[in-house]
Amino acid sequence: MPASYAYLGPEGTFTEVALRTLPETATRELVPYVSVQSALDAVRTGEAEAAFVPIENSVEGGITTTLDELVAGEPLMIYREVLLSITFALLVRPGTALTDIKTVSAHPAAQPQVRNWMRKHLPDAHWESAASNADAARLVQEGRYDAAFAGEFAAARYGLQALETGIHDAENAQTRFVLVGRPARPAAPTGADKTSVVLWQRDDHPGGLRDLLGEFASRGINLMLLQSRPTGAGIGNYCFCIDAEGHISDRRMAEALMGLKRICLQVRFLGSYPRADIGPAEAPATRPGTSDEEFMAAADWVARCQDGRF
Repeated sequence: MPASYAYLGPEGTFTEVALRTLPETATRELVPYVSVQSALDAVRTGEAEAAFVPIENSVEGGITTTLDELVAGEPLMIYREVLLSITFALLVRPGTALTDIKTVSAHPAAQPQVRNWMRKHLPDAHWESAASNADAARLVQEGRYDAAFAGEFAAARYGLQALETGIHDAENAQTRFVLVGRPARPAAPTGADKTSVVLWQRDDHPGGLRDLLGEFASRGINLMLLQSRPTGAGIGNYCFCIDAEGHISDRRMAEALMGLKRICLQVRFLGSYPRADIGPAEAPATRPGTSDEEFMAAADWVARCQDGRF
C-alpha cells in the first residue's frame, strides 16, 4: 500500500486542489478527513505519513483551528507550504434561482472573503458554517442548505450548478497550505526559507513582546507572521505564533532561537521549510552584519580576545 497523505476533506476542497500540486502525491494515497484536527491526529497516531491543511489566508490572516492544533498536543512539524489563489463559486441544486436562496454555507474562513458580495447579492440569506467548503456543497446536495460557497470544480462532484462564479471581495486572494508530519531533521536550506515557532512568555511584564521580537530584530530577521493565541490558562494569557525569514541552519536564526529558548517559558519549533512565494534567486539580501560569514568572523574575534590575540 502506498503511504498516505491526510487532508481536509471531503473531496472537492481547495485543500485537495492545492495538495495535488505537490509532485510526490503521484505516489501517495490521498485520504480526506472531516476536520483539520482529525487530519493532524492521523499523523500523530501513524495512520498517515503527513497531513495537508490550510494555515493562513491573505484576507483574514491565520487559520486559528490549524494554529491551535499545532500549538497544542503532540508536536508536529511543517515540511512544505503551497499558495493557492482563491475565488469562489455559488453552488446550488439545478433549477435554483438567486431569489430562492435563504441559507448559504461554507467553511468559516470563506465568510470574510465573500462577505461584501453576499451583502450585495444575498442580503437576507442566513449563513451556516461547515467543516469545509466541499462539505457545504455536500450539504446543499442533501438539501440541508440552499447554496454553498466553494470552488467551481466541486460542482460536478456533488451534482450542483455554479449559479455565480469568480466571487471574491479582495483581488488576488490567496490561501496558504502546509504539509505537516512528525518531527524529523529539517530539509536542507534553499536560500529562500521560512522558520515557524510558537513562543510562551515566562511572565507578563512591560515590554515582554518587545523582548521576544528583539531576538529577531537584533539579528536582522524579518517576520512574516505574528499572531497571538490564547493558552487556555485565563484571560490575558497568550502564546505567539511566528513565521520568520530564514532557516534554522542559518547562524542568525540559530542564535535567535537560542536567545528565545533562554528567555521564554517554552519554545515550540514548527519547522524550517522552503517559501512558496519566492525562489532562491529572489530571496532578499541579508542585512549587513547578519550573514553566516559575519557571525563566524565575530565568533573568531571573541575567541582571539579570550586568548589575548586581539
